[in-house]
Amino acid sequence: MKPLLPPVFVNGIEISAERIANEAQNHPAPKEKPGLAWKAAARALAIRELMLQEARARGLSPDPAEVAPGQFETEDEALIRQLSEAAITPAPADKTDLRRIYDAHPDRFRAPSLYEAAHILFPRQDDMAALRAHADAVVAELRANPRRFGEMARTHSACSSKDNGGLLGQLGQGDTVPEFEAALDALDEGQISDPVETRFGLHLIRLDARARGDVLPFDTVLPRLRDAHAKAAWARAAAKFTADLVAQAQIEGVSLKAA
Repeated sequence: MKPLLPPVFVNGIEISAERIANEAQNHPAPKEKPGLAWKAAARALAIRELMLQEARARGLSPDPAEVAPGQFETEDEALIRQLSEAAITPAPADKTDLRRIYDAHPDRFRAPSLYEAAHILFPRQDDMAALRAHADAVVAELRANPRRFGEMARTHSACSSKDNGGLLGQLGQGDTVPEFEAALDALDEGQISDPVETRFGLHLIRLDARARGDVLPFDTVLPRLRDAHAKAAWARAAAKFTADLVAQAQIEGVSLKAA
């Protein structure tokens, strides 16, 4: 039986090795480095203990909220939420700063592009190596003679679009699976992709036309910018609050410098 690692103490309060070992199951780590999961668990529990101690020092009383129909927070979860609401104050968004971000990166705020494309689908099978070899052979033939795409689609594709030479018509954001969409976005007009794997199998994709979306007006994207700023500002404020608690605490058994 392997000996348990030592416990952790937070301002004199013990977090047992058994408790850390149980928490470690929630922190994936490579099999060859189980100590990483233990350290992550120890840090998480130490910060949780610091938060609970601070909440009690401030005289907060747990008021569990309903997080789902009939399901309520535990008292500890309620205390941590209440402390966060009371102590973590994100910096407010400055419209001038948000405008500066918008002006510096206009391509981030375009309307979705539209595409016209065609594909040949080789359906997933047990021997994916053989399927890829087949797809590679077809794409090599198409690169030598691109005009045969429609003919090859009718011969090889498992998609109903084969009856129309593989043509998919106009596609917008979200019309295809992410892997297909990413490959489509990377193509130049007229280019045929290497085999692209999705949950459906392997695709050879030809981009026929792209209509790039216009840059959206600042007022249209302002709510998105405010939301992104609010999340980032809260994360920064939470990190500073936690760092301040750590700096004032006596922690034994684990380092919280990287937490």
